[in-house]
Amino acid sequence: MRKTARYTTLAAAGLLALSSLTACANDAAGTASSGPGAKGGGKGEKVKIMVGGLDKVIYMPAVLTQRLGFFDAEGLDVELLSEPAGVQAETALVSGQVQGAVGFYDHTLDLQVKGKAVESVVQFSHAPGEVEVVSTKAAGDITSPKDFKGKKLGVTGLGSSTDFLTKYLAVKNGVKISEFTPVAVGAGPTFISALQQGAIDGGMTTDPTVATILDKKAGRVLLDMRTPEGSQEALGGPYPSSSLYMQTDWVNGHKATVQKLANAFVKTLKWMSTHSATEIADKMPADYSQGNKTLYAEAIKSTLPMFTVDGVMPEGGPETVEKVLKAFNPTIQNADVDLDKTYTTEFVKKATG
Repeated sequence: MRKTARYTTLAAAGLLALSSLTACANDAAGTASSGPGAKGGGKGEKVKIMVGGLDKVIYMPAVLTQRLGFFDAEGLDVELLSEPAGVQAETALVSGQVQGAVGFYDHTLDLQVKGKAVESVVQFSHAPGEVEVVSTKAAGDITSPKDFKGKKLGVTGLGSSTDFLTKYLAVKNGVKISEFTPVAVGAGPTFISALQQGAIDGGMTTDPTVATILDKKAGRVLLDMRTPEGSQEALGGPYPSSSLYMQTDWVNGHKATVQKLANAFVKTLKWMSTHSATEIADKMPADYSQGNKTLYAEAIKSTLPMFTVDGVMPEGGPETVEKVLKAFNPTIQNADVDLDKTYTTEFVKKATG
């Protein structure tokens, strides 16, 4: 069951049509667990997980866990599906199409104020893993987020975490969200094409897109949030981003299954912390490197600092996320968010014990 490639049309003053959002619809998408090292090879308990872009390095633990055979070792038959933006993964989860979503933790706060109980059960990261890039042509005009005014800025999707973070950076630097234009351009080839052709002046994206942009000299880095230090500088604290999040009712009703998922993901995070970027790249689907394994390994190396080793929510992380969202989101500004209900460490602490 291969995920059909999604096509989006970018309507930016009729400038261009963009196709084939990313290379994420490949061997890993829509397939059940069958990684090397699987025990028994039989079908286990079925779980569907929607990922906000399977080939994005920030969500690498999802595919890597499958490739390492850790889902199978827990007796799980996990099907990974892909959507180009985390906000679409969120929609699939809330509508009941899937049991879990791999996306940004901030969606749990956004959903809570909309009356949906969703929680992060494995926290993959303590930094966003995102990079704000500017096109080579616009580099002289945009030297900080203070220069966002009047600009077209690319995000994966409207309402996505890249959209949230872009709005925060603008507001923090004195630019109203009405003073710039967010443009949904996805990631990968569509983001790069939009940057090269002037449909956007800059935008927020992740590796391997960042590595490709720099390699093509299509743009330069404005803000790098792939490390905890970069997160601290841009956002004022640790920013838990990529995670496995699930509906709270489903978690409470399937604790044994959730524990198995936590076991598998924590095992992967520990494995990542003891292996090189090249070794990790070798485990990933061949087409993720898009013909350049050295560049792909560099993309992984640049992003590795964002990942946790144990899947535990970083201290102070939820508060940073709430601060960021309250800066520009009127719904959350006026809401009393119960952060304790947006994540749980119950399963990862058992997994690491």
